[in-house]
Amino acid sequence: MLTDILAVTALLATAGVFGAMLFFSSVVAPLVFIRLEAATAGRFIRGLFPWYYLFVLCLAAIAAAAIAAVDPVVASIMAAVALGALVARQVLMPQINRDRDRALAGDAKADRRFGRLHRLSVWINAAQIVAAFVALTRLALV
Repeated sequence: MLTDILAVTALLATAGVFGAMLFFSSVVAPLVFIRLEAATAGRFIRGLFPWYYLFVLCLAAIAAAAIAAVDPVVASIMAAVALGALVARQVLMPQINRDRDRALAGDAKADRRFGRLHRLSVWINAAQIVAAFVALTRLALV
């Protein structure tokens, strides 16, 4: 009975992570930059990202904790997703924001660093989406 509740909790949390990440990446972020002026879009996304990563971190951690005793593979996958969100939120985003501000002020070196870090954050996000999909598929097939 308890394992069933934990499995359902993990399934719902993983589905939440996957759905939120996919929706944010494929709908929200592009739409913000299409519909808003560039400076406004940048400020909006910059304010939204910490909450996005916190949401992903919390749900992925809940999924990992809930399924740990039942499926350690899925628990490890979701723990990695949570860790990726933590690193992106606490390490990458402050550096990206700092370099973006410096790039806008004319610092070419900061602009190159911003580009590299931004690409890294996109790759991490894509890997998290794939990982959440793999975990979700595994949970749904059990």
